[in-house]
Amino acid sequence: MIKINLKNYSFYTIFSVILILIGIGLWLDWIIKYGVVYDVGIYSLVIVFLIPGIVGFIISLMDKKTIED
Repeated sequence: MIKINLKNYSFYTIFSVILILIGIGLWLDWIIKYGVVYDVGIYSLVIVFLIPGIVGFIISLMDKKTIED
């Protein structure tokens, strides 16, 4: 099971949150400018920001296991 610890906050966590916000902001900007919600083109561009942002956020907050000899 994946254990997430919010104390593992780092630069990568901030970068991941910024990617998520850019993706959502881009999608909302597209909706406001063009009035189109269902567009494959904008979805493909937003996915490029959202997926790495979400995965990076989860990975950066995972507990780091140390191997003891």
